[in-house]
Amino acid sequence: MMQAESIAFSHRGGVRDHNEDAFVELTDSGLWVVADGMGGYRAGDVASQLICDTVTSAYRRHDGMLGKVELEQAIQQANRRIRRYGQQELAGQTLGSTVVALLVKDGYYHLFWAGDSRCYLARRGELIRLSRDHSQVAEMVDQGIIDEHEAERHPLAHVITRALGVEDELALDYRSGTVQPDDCFMLCSDGVSKELEDAELQGFLCGGPIDEVSMAMMHSLLVRQCNDNITCIIVKLSDGCYSPEPVTGAEDQTIPMKLRLP
Repeated sequence: MMQAESIAFSHRGGVRDHNEDAFVELTDSGLWVVADGMGGYRAGDVASQLICDTVTSAYRRHDGMLGKVELEQAIQQANRRIRRYGQQELAGQTLGSTVVALLVKDGYYHLFWAGDSRCYLARRGELIRLSRDHSQVAEMVDQGIIDEHEAERHPLAHVITRALGVEDELALDYRSGTVQPDDCFMLCSDGVSKELEDAELQGFLCGGPIDEVSMAMMHSLLVRQCNDNITCIIVKLSDGCYSPEPVTGAEDQTIPMKLRLP
């Protein structure tokens, strides 16, 4: 039986007049999603909500037994729905949203993402970023033009290269791995990850009950008058999620990005 606890917050932030983020929190089924509507396009809040509604509908259609295949299919369907909405309701205009989706099932995590919404894993005091941004600055890091620290504060940090609703064919990134007792995952929109330094995130996620961590994190962001919407889901796993017998080929299908912290 899945054993986990989670807590989420979503807020328009300190500057924006409305919230274009959306999220799904289905803890009993081990499914969590964060979507961030793209402010550079029309109706970003519609795009992010379409993602969450589509995933939730798929969850109900499969009686709460959503697997990784069904989750990917739901996200692909959401891409088509967003494209269709733009064509039919916005006279062909483009709207879009990033997404990060986590499924924990049978002792494994499955992660899908497109854009710069992120997923982190805190494990035994170490913070690991499981997702890699689809952004212009991430490509610059790959090319050795700038380093990770410079990327977080680069003026082009908001320019993403992949999102739902932009192209007919959506390229989703995926990774998976085994879970361990006391693993703590965090899914968030870029309003959170661009405001908090890596060391701050480690301090939050590696200590304290998650309800207190969530409240402290949101308070810290709002006190700083964060200039973007902020959405975050924190997931803490317990012994019931642990699979001591790994399945061949299922462990970490992409290379984790370990954050270098002071």
